[in-house]
Formats: sequence, C-alpha cells, structure tokens
Amino acid sequence: MKYIIITDLDGTLLDHTTYSFEKAKEALALVRARNIPVVICTSKTQAEIEVYREKLDNKDPFIPENGGAIIIPDGYFKSVIDKKNGNYRIVRLGTPYKEIVAALHKIRESCGIAITGFSDLTPGKISAITGIDISSAIRAKQRLYSEPIFIESGHENINKIKKIFNALGFNFMEGGRFHHIFSLNTDKGKAVRMLINMYCDHYHDQIRTIGIGDSHIDLPMLAAVDVPVIVRKKTGDYDKRIQLPNLVYADGIGPAGWNREILRIFEDL
Repeated sequence: MKYIIITDLDGTLLDHTTYSFEKAKEALALVRARNIPVVICTSKTQAEIEVYREKLDNKDPFIPENGGAIIIPDGYFKSVIDKKNGNYRIVRLGTPYKEIVAALHKIRESCGIAITGFSDLTPGKISAITGIDISSAIRAKQRLYSEPIFIESGHENINKIKKIFNALGFNFMEGGRFHHIFSLNTDKGKAVRMLINMYCDHYHDQIRTIGIGDSHIDLPMLAAVDVPVIVRKKTGDYDKRIQLPNLVYADGIGPAGWNREILRIFEDL
C-alpha cells in the first residue's frame, strides 16, 4: 500500500495569518521519514508554491491555481509527460491567463459592477490587502491559469457575476479574501484524479490518498481522495459547505489540525 497526501496551503498546512507550517513539523518529519509524497494543491501560483517547496524540502508534484496545471519534477515518473519547461514536466489544464483577463475586462465594461482583479493591482496594493510582503505579492501576480478578484459589495452582484462568467466558460469560486476565476473545464478535483492515475501507473501498487483542506474551495479535491480531511478554520469552526459522507474532522486549526490528524492516521501503520 502506497500512501499519498494531497494538501491545500493557506489555512491548512500554513497558518492563515502567519503563513507558517511550524505547528505541522512533527507530522511533516514523519511523512518525510516514511517517504510519503506530499502534493501541494492550492490557488497559489507556481512561483509562490516553489518558495514553500524549498522551505519544506518538498520534491513532489504540485497543482497550482485551483487545478490549472499538474507540475511534475522532471524524472519523477518514468513516462514522459506532456511539455517540458525547465526542471518540470507540465500538464496544462486551465485556460490561459490572458483569456481570463480579457473576459474580466469585457464583463466589467458590460455590467457596470466594480470588479477588481490581481491584474489591476500593483504588488504594493496586493501586499496591503493580504498582509504578504512585496516579494510574495510579485510572485502572486505571476499567474498563468486563474485570476483572483473582488467585487463591489452585495451578494446579488456576486450571483450576477458568477452567472456571466459561467456562461462564458469560466468557473467562479467564492473565496475568503478573493473570489477565483478559472476554466470551467477543470478544478482541483480533476487535476488530483489525473495525478493519482499517474501515481498508480508509476507504483503498480494499491494507492491510498489523503486530502486535507479547510474551505469549500477544496471540496473537489477532497471528493477525489480516499480519506478527505477538513481542519478547523481560524475561527475554530469547520466550513459547513463541505459535506462528504466519509469526511474526517481534524481537531485543530490549520497546521495544528493537519499535524494531529496525520499523526493519528499513521500512528498504527
């Protein structure tokens, strides 16, 4: 039996406020010692993820921008997968960024609702809104498959914009700080299922997958794994929009819950 962990970052493996994984270090050390892959699956860009992969000493594939691509270190799997870019093999699933931004401009001009995307913001403005430093904000703007946006207040406006984006072939995912626009033909779940199939072909063994998230944006990913786990949000509550028959509720906020549940799962194995 080969285990694979697939995890969100913000509010899950990383603290929602400090972006630290300090409270998950014990479990991270355990999975590293057992050679268990930890696949990052997040709304963050490749440039942002690479920073955390270096901090985590992570050598496994990752999924950026809500399933926009599967990025695999060259030589990780025996088979040659899609296009090579630098040290990676990349399976592109999402709509190119320039098409998403063009659609955003078209919708904004036609509907008369104030919609602001990352493409409209300077790194300094992104830093001020999110609390991340300027270097991180620059990496957050290096988008290829999705656009975070925020909309003039009013749920009525959000519903209207969602319908318009959907009609144009784009997914609209409501988030915390931002909403996310990406291809209607992909999400975290599709990318995760494709990557799991690659692992099955590679190992020729039974695969058991564990997915960990904190919000409804992670629902497609959690629905694609054998053991879906949800950690508490910074408020101490669980996201009630995540409903799965086999959902595991980790007892802890963010990385503390991540740590506790991974240790519990593997303590007897």
